[in-house]
Amino acid sequence: MTQIAAFSTSTLPPPERAAAWSRMISRSYFPLDLSYRAPELFSGSLRRWALGSLQASCLSSEAALYRRRREHLRDMGEEDFLLTIPCMRPVSFLQMGREVQCDPGGFILERGNEPYVFSYEGANRLIVAKISGVDLEARLPDPGRYCAMSFDAERGVGALLSDMVRLSERRAPEMNAATSAQIGKQVIDLLALAVEADPRAIRSGHSTVRRAHIARIDAVVAERFSNPSLTPAEVAALCDISPRYLHELCRSDGASFGERLKRCRLENVRAALLRAGEARSITELAFAAGFSDASSFSRIYRQVFEESPRDTKARVARS
Repeated sequence: MTQIAAFSTSTLPPPERAAAWSRMISRSYFPLDLSYRAPELFSGSLRRWALGSLQASCLSSEAALYRRRREHLRDMGEEDFLLTIPCMRPVSFLQMGREVQCDPGGFILERGNEPYVFSYEGANRLIVAKISGVDLEARLPDPGRYCAMSFDAERGVGALLSDMVRLSERRAPEMNAATSAQIGKQVIDLLALAVEADPRAIRSGHSTVRRAHIARIDAVVAERFSNPSLTPAEVAALCDISPRYLHELCRSDGASFGERLKRCRLENVRAALLRAGEARSITELAFAAGFSDASSFSRIYRQVFEESPRDTKARVARS
C-alpha cells in the first residue's frame, strides 16, 4: 500500500519552526533558500505520497519566498520538474527571465536545473508533483519551454489533472505499488494533454518550418540586439514573416519577442563582464548592448543572474 508521510511545524517550539520547514522543503523537492515575512509566527504542514516515480504532495503554510540559486545546481543528477497548483491565493514565479502570477484555478511548471524565485503573500495551500525530467520528456518533448507559464486547471483536461492529483492522496493508502505507478503515468499524460491543448503550445511544434523560423528569429536578434530601437516588425521583415506570425512563434516557443531580446542583451553584457581585463564600465556595456536605462538594466540583471553587475565584475577581478 502507498504510505503518506506527514510533517507539521506544530509539534516544534516557535523559534525552531522556520528552520525546520526550510530543511523539510529542501529534502522533499530540491535544495532551496527560504525566507519568511514573520519567521517567529510561521507554521506549515506537508503531506507526501508516491505515484510510482512521481512524488505528489500537499503543502500548507504561511507566506514564504523560495529561491533556487545557481550554487544549488552543482552536482545535479537527472533534472526534475515541479507541477504546482495553488489552491487559496496567487503565487508569483520568476525563472529564465520570465515572470508569471498563477491564480487558484491554474497551474505552473517549474524547472529544477535553472534558478528561480517562487513566493506567495499569505497563508496558502499548494498541490505539488515532482516529476522526473526523463519521464516528462518522454510524453512532452522539451518541457522547459513551458515553464513560467500559467495554464488552466479549472476546465477541461487541466481540471481533470488537478482533480486526479488531489484525489490520489485520499486513495493512496488503498493502492498497491503497481497501481500507484500507473496513476503517476496517467498524471503525466494529463499534464502533457493540458499543456498541448493550450493555444500557446506549438500544435505542430516540431515541424521543420517552424523550427527554421524560430532559429532565424533568434539569429537576427543575436545580430542586431545592440540596436536600442530594434522592433518586432524589423525582425519579422528580415525573416520574411509577418509581425503577427513572429509573435505567435515566439510565444509558442516559450518566450515573447521582448523576453528573447532582453535575454540576448543580458547574456551579452554578462559575457563581457566575465572576460578578464574588460575595460568598459558597466554602464557602457549596458548601453552598447541596447539597454537605454542603467538602473533598469541593473535590476533585471540581478533578477536573472542573482547578483548585481558590480558583483560579477568584482568577482572576476578577484579571481
